[in-house]
Amino acid sequence: MDESHLIAKLRAIEALFAGATTPGERIAAGEAKRRIRERLEGMQERDPKIEFRFKVADDWSKQVFLALLRRYDIQPYRYPRQRGTTIMARVPRRFVDETLWPEFEQISRTLRVHLEGITQRIVREVLHEDVSDPVELSLPSGRESK
Repeated sequence: MDESHLIAKLRAIEALFAGATTPGERIAAGEAKRRIRERLEGMQERDPKIEFRFKVADDWSKQVFLALLRRYDIQPYRYPRQRGTTIMARVPRRFVDETLWPEFEQISRTLRVHLEGITQRIVREVLHEDVSDPVELSLPSGRESK
């Protein structure tokens, strides 16, 4: 998958969460962003914002999640002594459950698959063509694993 195809796929994910129903709506990324923001504003009128603590796996996931929050004008923050992969935000629960977290998971999964493919291709070309997992051996007697 080339970069332009990846970008189109990520925009389609956003359009899906915006409730796009026609092919034309799915293509209009700006329209999807506006519709999601409108849905968030509507939810804020009915559902109060509550503080969420999001834990992401790594700095790469943190970058994606922070960008998604900021895309929808949600201010991320962190308290002193919290881990770097902890992100705080005040958001209606329904928006988190129905849009924000599922969209983040789909975007992350799509990017991870793409990046894993690039990594394998480069490792095969530059280092060694065998990128398989190591063979698993039984432990010699009297030896423990750590």
